[in-house]
Amino acid sequence: MSNQGRNLPPVPTSFAEFWPYYMAAHQDRRCRAVHYVGTSGALAAILATAVTLNPLWLLAGTVWGYGFAWIGHFGFEKNRPASWVRWWWSLLGDWKMYFLWLSGRLRPHIERGRDLPNINDMIEASRRSPAA
Repeated sequence: MSNQGRNLPPVPTSFAEFWPYYMAAHQDRRCRAVHYVGTSGALAAILATAVTLNPLWLLAGTVWGYGFAWIGHFGFEKNRPASWVRWWWSLLGDWKMYFLWLSGRLRPHIERGRDLPNINDMIEASRRSPAA
């Protein structure tokens, strides 16, 4: 599908194309900070699952991780999470953002995402458009 006539770029067809738009949705440092809290909790839950062999930790980690991420989006970014339209790429994006942050290499990625359109808007527009 196309975003032609809507002044929006084509919808990403790979994670590499999606990544800058993921960062566009994470420009507010407070949003990123609560994502890091959520991702850290999810990582702790994965470790707890491995240690205890109790799969309920995975459920707890999922609720914790998404809960904090969505607080960041609704409370600070004032946008909808990308996980609503590309959950798998969004999950990969969260882990990539987390490890780039931990390694001190996130800044150029934040800059690359600045002023890009919202991925949710792009996908919704492509769904409403006739096939190219």
